Amino acid sequence: MSVDVKYKTSATAVGGRDGRTRTEDGKIDLQLAVPKELGGPGGEGTNPEQLFAAGYAACFLGAVKVAGQQLKVRIPSDATVTAAVGIGARSEGGYGITAELGIRLPEIEPTLARQIVDLAHQICPYSNATRNNVDVAVNLL
Repeated sequence: MSVDVKYKTSATAVGGRDGRTRTEDGKIDLQLAVPKELGGPGGEGTNPEQLFAAGYAACFLGAVKVAGQQLKVRIPSDATVTAAVGIGARSEGGYGITAELGIRLPEIEPTLARQIVDLAHQICPYSNATRNNVDVAVNLL
């Protein structure tokens, strides 16, 4: 697979899941905390699953807009994507994640909305990165 990279960034984590993460430009600089559900203290910090959910939701909504352009459909300004990300032990060993996308496209007829979402799922870099590796449910709300 070849990718014509147009933008690249990086982030550095220190201390793991209960440490800190920061992007190279400092725009993101966050305390991390292990959720209680994973045996941690919870607390004020975020976690990698929340960061992944935020990125996937934003990226997928961008892909919905591109799909709308390709299909010549105006995507309403109040369209939303909610990404729910789960983590747990895999039956094969180690840990895995799941993702569920809830897409709301008000004022768009359901059959057309499904076309848009299916095309967006082919366009979105997060969807392409997770395909055949992560269980991803794509639901119209």
